[in-house]
Amino acid sequence: MRKAVLILDNIRSVENTGSIFRTADCLGVSKIYLVGTTPCPVDRFERKRKDFAKVALGAEESVSWEYVKNIKDQISNLKSEGFKIIALEQHPDAIHLTPDPSPKLGEGREERSFALIVGNEVEGVSQEALDLSDEIVEIPMQGTKESLNVSVATGIALFSLSA
Repeated sequence: MRKAVLILDNIRSVENTGSIFRTADCLGVSKIYLVGTTPCPVDRFERKRKDFAKVALGAEESVSWEYVKNIKDQISNLKSEGFKIIALEQHPDAIHLTPDPSPKLGEGREERSFALIVGNEVEGVSQEALDLSDEIVEIPMQGTKESLNVSVATGIALFSLSA
């Protein structure tokens, strides 16, 4: 069975992270890996964070999550488990996501589990993670703004990749 996991690469906002948890729950993500400075649902004393819970609305209880320090090791582990690693980033080599889920992302898309990496609100996905990704995807922009909020972009990408 195909699985989807998320890797949150140094997200800085607790609101964005909580919102991503809610979206992940709605779209059937099996696990979220929190990397670096990404806020966790619990504080350093393992107490539930009220600010996180307010945004996640319980999704922090229904979606499995794990804090990891090293993104390189986590990507390597997921690859060894058969996951395709996909980074969401504006990049010259990125494949444009579209509402049409035709097979733009390579052979075997239907069967293969994937890990979607989303990055920091300012810096984006780290170069280290981009270098280790199997593919880079982006959401084409049509307006005057050049980017979306990371939680919104995560929802769009997950929906497109899961179709």
